[in-house]
Amino acid sequence: MIKKLQRIVLLSLLTVVLGIPVSLACTNFLISKGATVDGSTMITYAADSHTLYGELYYQPAQDYAAGTLRDIYEWDTGKFLGRIPQAAHTYSVVGNMNENQVSIGETTYGGREILFKQADAIMDYGSLIYIALQRSKSAREAISVMTDLVEKYGYASEGESFSISDANEVWIMEMIGKGEGEKGAVWVAQRVPDGYICGHANQARITTFPMNDEANCLFAKDVISFAREKGWFDGKNKDFSFSDIYAPVDFSGARFSDARVYSGFNKVFSGMKQYEDYILGNVKHDGENKFPSNRMPLWVKPDKKLTVQDVMGMMRDHYEGTPLDMTKDIGAGPFKLPYRWRPLSWKVDSISYVNERAISTQQTGFSFVAQSRSWLPNPIGGILWFGVDDTYSTCYVPMYCGITQIPECFKVGNGDMLTYSETSAFWTFNLVSNFTYLRYDAMIPDVLKVQKNLENKFVAYTPSVDLAAQNLWNSGKKQETLQFLTDYSVSQANGMTQEWKKLSQFLIVKFMDGNIKKEKDGVFERTDTGMSPMPNQPGYPDWWKKVIVEGTGDHLKMVGSPGH
Repeated sequence: MIKKLQRIVLLSLLTVVLGIPVSLACTNFLISKGATVDGSTMITYAADSHTLYGELYYQPAQDYAAGTLRDIYEWDTGKFLGRIPQAAHTYSVVGNMNENQVSIGETTYGGREILFKQADAIMDYGSLIYIALQRSKSAREAISVMTDLVEKYGYASEGESFSISDANEVWIMEMIGKGEGEKGAVWVAQRVPDGYICGHANQARITTFPMNDEANCLFAKDVISFAREKGWFDGKNKDFSFSDIYAPVDFSGARFSDARVYSGFNKVFSGMKQYEDYILGNVKHDGENKFPSNRMPLWVKPDKKLTVQDVMGMMRDHYEGTPLDMTKDIGAGPFKLPYRWRPLSWKVDSISYVNERAISTQQTGFSFVAQSRSWLPNPIGGILWFGVDDTYSTCYVPMYCGITQIPECFKVGNGDMLTYSETSAFWTFNLVSNFTYLRYDAMIPDVLKVQKNLENKFVAYTPSVDLAAQNLWNSGKKQETLQFLTDYSVSQANGMTQEWKKLSQFLIVKFMDGNIKKEKDGVFERTDTGMSPMPNQPGYPDWWKKVIVEGTGDHLKMVGSPGH
């Protein structure tokens, strides 16, 4: 992806000069055609990083003269890596979806450190994503583009899981470099079976795979022989496990990563309880090959077919109702805050402890649900349901893949991580979420009410927008169709941001100074003389008061109180 210089410089300074690492902590779910109510395919992506600014990237379709070169910049740092020949024609790309309804997401899993570095490699995972989107008409073609690029130009990233979809198929592909001495990467890609859902969250998930089923499984010709050469595998081919060889799961892989997949699955599939011990970090190794024996399956079949709002719901989770429920332990404080400030691990008396890492997390730059629908023309069929900041409190607004302009609220350059902008959705949503974190249990219902009303409206409008756009398209008015979709998407996104600004104003009035003003249906009560009545002062829950007493003894005890 071609980024603006401002963002490149910022990330380079943060990463290289200040030594601040870019977080590699994202979550993807993959929903096959047969697992949805309407027959669409979907993938999700939460781009989580403490330095990533939430904005919507756009590259128009373009033709290039022979000999044109494309600059390659590393996605995480903005570092210039090299140049490759530009394609004669590139497709337009809105965020992580192109005009052909092809979408790609990712999560980084790392893997064997010896494979991280590769001299002169110039294809990092971010460049693979956005170049493939510019050059692909289908998910299979995207896989071919990505794997051909790393074979020719080398792979310049750690181990990576990719979600790749089009209007008919959804694929998970896992890749890791070959380290020094050999260019390229080893990889496996599997098609999610129709009717099933898949997920990955910073832990390699593909284990064994079929080797004679090109319709559903593709892989590097040396994915097994390379491991044999390195001395990492000496069994039968049928027993080869990509993850267990190239990125073995450990406590952090189960607790910080696969646990998120578990929790998302758990929302739509009733058979996850058997994996509770695993997601606590208890990885069991037994059997002849010593691979983990209690890992979760790569995919599951949901209890019912899913709507786009069901899938949005999978992305909104703090482990509620699971053994890792972040609202239950004392770390949630008196107001049940399901967030823990970083770092993920910490020590007391030389003993290490963890903060849970949920799907919904405070440091999300942007997230999306990419929905592709095969029964509509491509510019109309693809919708990138896009949101910024924390997935739990964001609002997903429809960005049709055929749009030719980005809303001001999401536009690249409208603010950055160090520059506040009044018209930026990222800053507006962060105002709301960060204020909500102060008294979470009381404030979040007001946020979710506005979120639900807006998303319900967007979903309800979609069939009418589709129909109007399709009528224009069928009458040969293709440019008018794209303009109609652009006008609709832009107006809804900017309007949503204005509604969120109103929400921020409502919240500061209602919850100022730890009080809760009386209101009904968004209207504040007044006395007969127009004054504000005495607000509610809920204070703290009894269990928290006992914690305070246990920690302070008689220091806060009133003189004359019994026992004093």
